[in-house]
Amino acid sequence: MRIRYLIREAFVSLSRNALVVLGAILAAFLSLALTLSAVVLSEVVRSNTARWEDGVRLVAFLQSELSFSAVAALSDDVRTWDGVSEVIYFSKSDALEEARELFRDDPELLEVIEDDPTVLPASLRIKPENTENYTSLADRLAATPGVLEVDRGDDAIEQLRDLKTILTRGSVGAAVVLALVAVALIANTIRMAIYSRREEIGIMKLVGAGNWFVRIPFLLEGMIEGLVGAVLAVGVMLGLYRLGLDLQGALPEWVDLDVPFDFLLRWSVLTLIGGIVVGVVGSGIAVRRFLQE
Repeated sequence: MRIRYLIREAFVSLSRNALVVLGAILAAFLSLALTLSAVVLSEVVRSNTARWEDGVRLVAFLQSELSFSAVAALSDDVRTWDGVSEVIYFSKSDALEEARELFRDDPELLEVIEDDPTVLPASLRIKPENTENYTSLADRLAATPGVLEVDRGDDAIEQLRDLKTILTRGSVGAAVVLALVAVALIANTIRMAIYSRREEIGIMKLVGAGNWFVRIPFLLEGMIEGLVGAVLAVGVMLGLYRLGLDLQGALPEWVDLDVPFDFLLRWSVLTLIGGIVVGVVGSGIAVRRFLQE
């Protein structure tokens, strides 16, 4: 009976302060929706950068006088280096076929290459285990006997690393800031609800109601506000994500918006739990300050 009374009081308080409650729900919704959006965007960028990193190769052009056995020995040696995932040998004929594909829209350059295919040296294509090894491997290759030149892309790799770091830190920072904003707004809403019922609460305490008996309806109110905001955030985010997938065909081929279903499910559940936590913490702060006054 007491539990039913406490739940009823929570809903009564919600109905009495409909506009204020709506503001708290919207605050929780916006905060959690932006947080969830930042997390999903970060995952999209992470998966795309991982795919781009998987395509990163160091190209070590070989001196033309190297014999086939010397090339094989060099290739076997590079495979044993720390940080090397894969080594592929590209012969002059392989390089010519690649040039025909790359420069098919530039007939003048292609004609020069066709007239003298020897301008295209053989090479080793080295895949690093991760981009952290890129610069050290490039330096080591450049100092290796038999290597004519190393095609480096240090600036692009550094930009890729910086992008990952910025987005990872940004999404975490946004999540923390927006969660604090939601807590503050819900606490303010509950404080207003308590103020409107201050005389009723005073009478309850005079007749022997304990602090927890006073707290629980407001904690339930905050929990409901946070949960409703979280449900709206998850629904809107999933809807926008689905819309983004429908528009995938209009995006460049190198951008893939698809993320694993279990990732979306996990973060949707965490968002719902986060809404409850934000609501309870916000209302708990407001009630605690009231009871201390």
